[in-house]
Amino acid sequence: MNMGLAVKQVSRAAAHDALQERTPARTPCLCFGAFQLDLQQRQLFKDGLHVKVQGKVYQALVTLIETPGEIVTREALRTRLWPRDTHLNYDANVNTAVNKLRQLLGDTNEQSKYIETIPRKGYSFVAKIEYLDAPSPLAGARKNSIWSFARASRFLRADAAKRWFAASVIALVLAAALLGAAITLYSHRSIQPDVVSDPAKQATPLPNKL
Repeated sequence: MNMGLAVKQVSRAAAHDALQERTPARTPCLCFGAFQLDLQQRQLFKDGLHVKVQGKVYQALVTLIETPGEIVTREALRTRLWPRDTHLNYDANVNTAVNKLRQLLGDTNEQSKYIETIPRKGYSFVAKIEYLDAPSPLAGARKNSIWSFARASRFLRADAAKRWFAASVIALVLAAALLGAAITLYSHRSIQPDVVSDPAKQATPLPNKL
């Protein structure tokens, strides 16, 4: 092995380790633009609202954000996302994962606020990052408020359904009672004239006695 190449590789690895130690990306929470990334909980928030992120897309985000402003090659992404699958068509899969990430963050081909594509090399995270020791309480508060609102909405819908069901049962009972009364009244009226007009049931006059 060429001694100069070995020294260069060792120096590059040492520089990368030093950069990792200096980079505050190891802090629990990162903020960039409207997003907040909780590294401990592996969750992404936008404007305080939880954003669902697929596993490989999340790994791509973490890989890119660990070295902001630096070029991350497609090979480095492939090694990070698929370390054991060497026969995978990683170039297409890496592109797919990064494109999904850019779409999630709102980047377009015309404007790249977060991830910049470096032709024939790789990608670079270009947004300004702020580092926090703990996630902002706003994210959890909004998440809890949305959950509470959803629970309240479900409770109100269930309560309204119960009221409608009770009202329907009462209406059916009243309708049945009115129908029964109407049938009884109609039957009584239809029988009464027959009783009056039946000559067999009229009183027979007694014969005159001499």
